[in-house]
Amino acid sequence: MSLLEILLIAIGVSADAFAVALSQGVTMRPFRWRHALVIAGLFGVFQAVMPLLGWLLGRGFAEAISGVDHWIAFGLLAVIGGKMLWEAFHDSGEDDEDSDLDLRGLLILAVATSIDALAVGVSFAALSVNLPVALALIGGVTFVISLVGVRLGRSVGSWLGKPAEILGGLILIGIGLRIVLDHTGVI
Repeated sequence: MSLLEILLIAIGVSADAFAVALSQGVTMRPFRWRHALVIAGLFGVFQAVMPLLGWLLGRGFAEAISGVDHWIAFGLLAVIGGKMLWEAFHDSGEDDEDSDLDLRGLLILAVATSIDALAVGVSFAALSVNLPVALALIGGVTFVISLVGVRLGRSVGSWLGKPAEILGGLILIGIGLRIVLDHTGVI
């Protein structure tokens, strides 16, 4: 597999991470590079680790979860998206100027957006792929794309305020729904 093909795969599997990073940036008040780097780092690491797991565990594991992987991703994204919607409509009383990262929520999002990368790893086991290069490229591309997504989301969020936060929650639910519809053959 060529470097260009691996790069295209990396861009493809990072699309969901970008959309989720965008929604995370929408809710970030104020923008903090440290938080943006944590978000992008988690997404990049999980996008790199999941293909490795897929490669290690082989075809049997992917087949075992292939019937439910889309439901798992949908459930995780819907819960986080629903939480964002709830928070948009219910004032939590917290000071927006000093919000902390929800690491547990970010870990769930990182797993949910990297499930497709697990299947990519299974395909790597059947192909001639330089695995370390592929994993580094997938993780690096996802990191950069996610960092851009967080920053862009914050810019949009500062212009649109609460509607952007609602949009972020709807984006997460929409991604989960798209995954289910895609895997069930509806789209």
